Amino acid sequence: MQQVNTWRAVAAATGAADRAAAEEGVRLAYRSAGLPEPERIVWAASPKEAVKAVELLSGAGKSVREEVRTGPWAEERRRLHDELGPAGWAELWSATGAQLWDTTRELAERIRAGVVSELVERPEDESDVRLVLLDAVLGQHDAAWLSAFDGRGERLTGLARVARNAGWWWPYEHAVVISERPVELHRDEAGRLDRGDGPALAFSDGFALYAWRGMPVPAEFLDELTSLTPERIRVEENAELRRVMLEYYGYDRYLAESGAQPVHRDETGVLWRIALEGDEDVVMVEVVNSTPEPDGTYRTYWLRVPPATRTAKEGVAWTFGLGQEAYEPVRQT
Repeated sequence: MQQVNTWRAVAAATGAADRAAAEEGVRLAYRSAGLPEPERIVWAASPKEAVKAVELLSGAGKSVREEVRTGPWAEERRRLHDELGPAGWAELWSATGAQLWDTTRELAERIRAGVVSELVERPEDESDVRLVLLDAVLGQHDAAWLSAFDGRGERLTGLARVARNAGWWWPYEHAVVISERPVELHRDEAGRLDRGDGPALAFSDGFALYAWRGMPVPAEFLDELTSLTPERIRVEENAELRRVMLEYYGYDRYLAESGAQPVHRDETGVLWRIALEGDEDVVMVEVVNSTPEPDGTYRTYWLRVPPATRTAKEGVAWTFGLGQEAYEPVRQT
């Protein structure tokens, strides 16, 4: 577990790279691959700036990503698979790389998409940018698979050293471009990019990604969240952005301030429904905790339930994984 936590921290690291350590890692990776060390190492502030730097490189030669990263990784994986057997390899991966895979893969995909979005001005240029991105070694965002090999051989030491000390990098025959790490990273408890008052991921050159609970949003959209009104939420045409607005504003507050009417009530609570154009209805059950707070008041909770819910009891039962007929609490708390 400590090993996984160490690599989780690598994947989430922010702040200036240790350039000397990263460059030594690059040279070691080249030597381990049987290649001459690169003649030039160029630093960039972000993956976006790195792609632009790659496009301007002259005399760099062909990409050696296959020799430096892909080939050694495949050989080490095959070695460990043969050594541990299929079940042993599956157990190792489950205990290491699998713990980090989803969050690091999703973050890398978001960065790629952000770079493409900012650098592609004409549709015909998109393939060129994507081809440069395919040449990248992901540095800190290769943490998932590097964690599986940590302490199990020296072949990948150079790659691991770069990952611990820098961001993405581009290896070519005679030159390397290395990106700095981000200066800010904000995620929710599920590991998704998430911030309501600024960029969720930011680099020192201004390249940034904005997101709310994992969903990409425009930068200017976040500026609007603090001044939301029920009417503004209602007229938003983009269903995904409207959901973000509702989450930020609060479903209960929206219900209270939008003039919504209850559609059913029984001994378990009150069922409310919000009809949203172009999206499924938002249906919630208002319930009151039967146990008083220390000050004698009773707390109200709002439970979101499936759109097909027709009664308050059905909704409350659903939150317990039960059908309406089976939900007969002996004592409510």
